[in-house]
Amino acid sequence: MMTRREGARLFEGCCVTIIGMAGAGKTTVGRELARQMDWAHVDTDSLIEATYGTVLQNVADSMSKEAFLDVEAGIICRIGAKRAVLSTGGSVVYRAEAMRHLASLGPVVYLDVSLPLILERIARNPDRGLAIAPGQTIEDLYNERKALYETYQDFTLTADTLTPEECGRAILSWLETADA
Repeated sequence: MMTRREGARLFEGCCVTIIGMAGAGKTTVGRELARQMDWAHVDTDSLIEATYGTVLQNVADSMSKEAFLDVEAGIICRIGAKRAVLSTGGSVVYRAEAMRHLASLGPVVYLDVSLPLILERIARNPDRGLAIAPGQTIEDLYNERKALYETYQDFTLTADTLTPEECGRAILSWLETADA
């Protein structure tokens, strides 16, 4: 299923941002979309890791959830890329200033994946960086974030049954249609 907000379009030197839950496939799909567009790919979690010189989970574990979200937003707001696909951390939607900046760079795509598939993927990679408060569950995060993803998206792609290549083609098709 695909939904889109009217008015989002590609423009000269823009970026395409992918948002969604941890385990949604943002980095994999982002890399594939960038390949199909012949653009650069930037994983914003990697920017955080490069800033701190350690893996994302160590960064998240070293501070409160709120402090991590502020750090993430600060790094996001300094991105000045062009002709790039940006794969964001799942928590980027908690800071409106970060989302405003990403929207100023170009269209925002929400990669929507069901909770059971998210849980399965996170279980396969439990060391992934996750901004989660003590006592909070993945289900809590999923339910809390879903409305935020829907608020900030220009285009939603339900991706449970799609390969990364199919996701890339669907996003590219929407971008070409939105740009017309």
